[in-house]
Amino acid sequence: MKTLNQLLLDFDYKQNFKEDNFYVCKSNYYTFELINKWPKWEKNFLNINGEKYSGKSHLANIFLKKFKGIKIESNLLSNENLKEIKPYQNIILEDLNLDINEKLIYSLFNIIDQDNKFLIITSTQPITEIKFKLEDLRSRTKNCLLSKIENPDDELMFALILKNLSDRQVIIDKKLIDFIIKRVERSYGKIFEFIYKIDRISLKKKKSINFKIINEALEEQIE
Repeated sequence: MKTLNQLLLDFDYKQNFKEDNFYVCKSNYYTFELINKWPKWEKNFLNINGEKYSGKSHLANIFLKKFKGIKIESNLLSNENLKEIKPYQNIILEDLNLDINEKLIYSLFNIIDQDNKFLIITSTQPITEIKFKLEDLRSRTKNCLLSKIENPDDELMFALILKNLSDRQVIIDKKLIDFIIKRVERSYGKIFEFIYKIDRISLKKKKSINFKIINEALEEQIE
């Protein structure tokens, strides 16, 4: 795993970031430590929640690579999936929301309990706050260990901006990244959106990203 300090030393953007390059900062430290402590959890159900682009799926993939298991999209869960999970001790249920078959989710919870398996559920909001219609399911969600990925701190914002620029093969000075961090909204989604904007403006003007382009993108956000 590449640390942010190592990344700063390689500040030429030549490296293509891979799945294993997860930046552990204050915002996600608790969740990262928790998945690496498996199976020494207080409960067999873990809900990783956080806004879009916060790294929930990345963490789930790190867990699967290390401990093995099966991953299922919550809105695609089927009776066939409930049969497929039998050989696996670890199950990942991705992107849990109200667009699901609640009875199947409830059946999945029962299987996890009965067979002493482990279930990791990712969602944008805590599972206990999702307004399921099925009362039994709402009751079962109270048995989940909750782990929230907080809004990014400065260190993680720097890493996210750097990664997204690197993915686009864009090079800018560190002082420009620091300038962005102080002005862009502290949100994973807004960071991704802002990088898209400055890249679009840069390509349109056929100029490298500079303070003027960054300010233009900031003005667009205000509008």
